[in-house]
Amino acid sequence: MDVDRAIQQSAEESGRRIRERLAARKVFAVNLISSPGSGKTTLIESAIDALRGKKRVSVIEGDIETDIDAARIRKHGVQAHQINTRSSCHIQPFLLLSALDRIDLDATDLLFVENVGNLVCPAEVPLGEDVRVVALSVTEGDEKPLKYPLVFKTSDILVITKTDLLPYVKFDPERVKAAARAVNPGMEIFEVSAQTGAGLPALLGRIEALCDRKNG
Repeated sequence: MDVDRAIQQSAEESGRRIRERLAARKVFAVNLISSPGSGKTTLIESAIDALRGKKRVSVIEGDIETDIDAARIRKHGVQAHQINTRSSCHIQPFLLLSALDRIDLDATDLLFVENVGNLVCPAEVPLGEDVRVVALSVTEGDEKPLKYPLVFKTSDILVITKTDLLPYVKFDPERVKAAARAVNPGMEIFEVSAQTGAGLPALLGRIEALCDRKNG
């Protein structure tokens, strides 16, 4: 129990230091969580392009191995740093705190942290973020809020992704919305296709507004 308490206290301390550092530099942080393959990286790429000239975006990528996603992000001309968690199924706060040293926060307005693909572990560990976003693709099935309620309960925004594929899959957006709001009545929900751009202006407009509210 003493070991568990020490680990928790260390995580809380790292989270506090992350919040303080980001607040001092007026950086708005988004912790993006989802299963593998939900389209997190593609969503971030679309956000970078849409917000160019309006918000200076930087990205921290979390994966078990490789820097494939960070390399993708760098092609869009923004700062990107890769965290490899090895055996850990989520980004640990101390790893994110260290990664902030690799990002020029004075040249950043909006920081996306793409967590390791997982709906369980990342839900349990705050990263000092300003907003937590959970993404759920229509190809995953509409029962996820029922099976993994914690991540929906602790997230501020749900993004239903790949909506351009709705005609080809069995997925009921209304069932997802009802289940998500059953555990989190205040959750904001957006339906988005990064491929067609549908729904992106509403989602990014909301994130911009939250960013401006923090730094206004």
